[in-house]
Amino acid sequence: MPDDTQSLGRCPNCDERITTAWVLVEYERDDGTEGIWAECPTCEDVVAPE
Repeated sequence: MPDDTQSLGRCPNCDERITTAWVLVEYERDDGTEGIWAECPTCEDVVAPE
């Protein structure tokens, strides 16, 4: 079972902690690194956690 409480970073808009439970999309960037889009549980924006 995945751990949905692992932190991905913080919302760049409201500084709320975002966990893996809020991931919407995982993708690979052109440089080979992983990118993530997630929904912020507080401000409900779709963001790239920082």
